[in-house]
Amino acid sequence: MNKTIYKYLFLEFLRYFAATLFALAAVVWTVQAVNFLDLITEDGHAFTVYFSYSFLTLSKVLTKLIPFCSLVATVLTIIKLEKDNELIALWTSGLNKINVVNHLLRVSVLIMLLQLFLTTALNPKLLNLSRSLLKNSELKFVSSMFKEKQFNDTVEGLTIFIDKKNENNNYENIFIRDDSAVLSSVGTKSSTIVAKSGYISEDENFLVLLDGNIQKLNPDGNINIVKFEKTTLSLSGINTKSISKPKMQETPTIDILQCIEGRKINVHNCNLTKRGLMDVKIEINKRFGTPFFIPLIALICCFLLGSRKDKKIYNYNKYIYSFFGIMILAAAEISVRYSGISWNHTAAYYLAPLGMISLLYFILIKKFKYENLK
Repeated sequence: MNKTIYKYLFLEFLRYFAATLFALAAVVWTVQAVNFLDLITEDGHAFTVYFSYSFLTLSKVLTKLIPFCSLVATVLTIIKLEKDNELIALWTSGLNKINVVNHLLRVSVLIMLLQLFLTTALNPKLLNLSRSLLKNSELKFVSSMFKEKQFNDTVEGLTIFIDKKNENNNYENIFIRDDSAVLSSVGTKSSTIVAKSGYISEDENFLVLLDGNIQKLNPDGNINIVKFEKTTLSLSGINTKSISKPKMQETPTIDILQCIEGRKINVHNCNLTKRGLMDVKIEINKRFGTPFFIPLIALICCFLLGSRKDKKIYNYNKYIYSFFGIMILAAAEISVRYSGISWNHTAAYYLAPLGMISLLYFILIKKFKYENLK
């Protein structure tokens, strides 16, 4: 019978957890995807790159929401069972409350393991893949660089200004400053191009300029001016200023661990200076330490099992314990930023949830000591 009860409790928790996680993730991911529209409108990436990049960041959204959704699911499960008088049926049948606490604790450990898998293995891989996607993609919407009366520097080392765009998609009064030899047809490190008009070829690989001049800076410091009636500049292969190097959160966990040990210092983001080592430890603590707060908030929610309807504060208990759980999660997010200051701070960050878990579990055992045993 106990197995049936535990299965029912697990399914109720899973139902609330999945519904909450899906609803919140949909909202957060949609808002985030809207912010990523700059990849198209400003940086000129293709729609396929935009959608792929947005999708690959979904795991990061889930990781941020899982602890909170676990809190909400645990509270809603207990409230639902209490409201339907199912808990009273369990107590009168002889089931001890500490058995329910143990079951909810085991469920929270499963959620913690899921969180650990996401933070240590899946997230860095998918986020690094999304960064590689930007790095290896070429600028597809070249026309996005040509906006009326705006200096556009989407491409690093290249500034473009046009005065007007007419109905035939031709540009008038074009100014281009190329400081990094981005336009292969120019051929010098620094050049300025001025043209009365121009247009982009149908395949968007070339910019055709009419009636203008190119001012080239020679190696000896002299400026060479070349006039033209018509010239073609290659636009193929140019890249945007989107960050292409992986951030700390996109670095594989094994590389970060080896960086701390000093065995792989040639890895990007491996900086063994005082500040660099602090950032590395903070990232490790985010991945390994933060999930341990999930069982802690589960035990806090378990205090709802001891609530009695005859008490005036009963109706407020769900808000009180939910508030405590949210405060714990907020404290975990804030304290992790200081956990890398020293190894003592790191140890405290791990010992705090483990110590509180032991303390709260002991209190719950004592609280439910005189319940019916089975």
